[in-house]
Amino acid sequence: MTTPVDKIYVRPFGLLRGLDASQALEGDFALPLAGSPAAFTLVEILRLNRDGLQKRIVRANDRSALSRLIGDEMLAALTESRSDINGLSMNRPQIMGVLNVTPDSFSDGGKFVDVETAVTAGLDMARAGASIIDVGGESTRPGAEPVAVPVEIERVVPVIEGLKSQGLANISIDSRNADVIAAAIEAGANMINDVSALSHDPKSLRIAAESGLPVVLMHAQGEPQSMQNAPTYQHVVLDVFDYLQSRLEACEQAGIVRKKIIVDPGIGFGKTLDHNLALLNGLALFHGLGCPILLGASRKSFIGRLDGDVEVNKRLPGSLAAAEAGRAQAVQVYRVHDVSEMRQFCAVSDAIDRRAPKF
Repeated sequence: MTTPVDKIYVRPFGLLRGLDASQALEGDFALPLAGSPAAFTLVEILRLNRDGLQKRIVRANDRSALSRLIGDEMLAALTESRSDINGLSMNRPQIMGVLNVTPDSFSDGGKFVDVETAVTAGLDMARAGASIIDVGGESTRPGAEPVAVPVEIERVVPVIEGLKSQGLANISIDSRNADVIAAAIEAGANMINDVSALSHDPKSLRIAAESGLPVVLMHAQGEPQSMQNAPTYQHVVLDVFDYLQSRLEACEQAGIVRKKIIVDPGIGFGKTLDHNLALLNGLALFHGLGCPILLGASRKSFIGRLDGDVEVNKRLPGSLAAAEAGRAQAVQVYRVHDVSEMRQFCAVSDAIDRRAPKF
């Protein structure tokens, strides 16, 4: 990777929540993080050039210094509320339920290959608290082989039609193939979730732009078959940021407005354990893109590695721990398998953040 000349990144830290955040904001000691109840008291400014990475820390309430060092546009991106997505507030946590209609997905492969079973599962997730149901017909787990487009369409379209016929408001198509995305939109999907950030299929950008639908852009290094074969980065958080920024620019050039884009750092997609942990610790930096952030850490293999290679269906506590890292850094959307458990987590966490009485 070519080292950029004097590129600046901004990481809010000294994060506060609940009563601490509200009092710090009232006292002008902090700034709001992406319009959420969380606040930050410090800013780490990272400057990357041929000489390496230099770091500088500035107090968040030193607005004149921040305006001079990072610019008003970046400061607004870090602090301002995000626009609603399909009627869903991005100032509260939103849950995206995973509905894999595949025989080989890493967690629930084979459970929902029958259309009626899949539709019932999607409706159950919606009743349990998922505001978005994400329907996927191709496994993108490490080592997975590509699926023929007609097969993928055959898997997802009847399920999306079934969910739509039951009045489900928000259905996402999880695909990297343009023809699948188009067929899913025609069937009733109203969000696009592409693990390749609309780069895998040359037609995807045009189809997404013409649809006018919200898009999730995810970072992945390499293809599913090989992405876990020794992935490497210069600075993983900054490299992922650069990639997502480049895809945002490509989307805008294609006619997709930024307020309809969600970014996903792609936990587990071409990342080692240390890469995943670095990203979880650096999520707040991605607010600098000015978009809602999606976190998809549910049941991922790094959780198993941290707990004696525990099997997939026993990774709920680790999934919630990863979600807590997201909540602390004002992540807006959580893609999960365990919807009711995540709903309860968010309900309690949100109440602590917003309703904590003063004493």
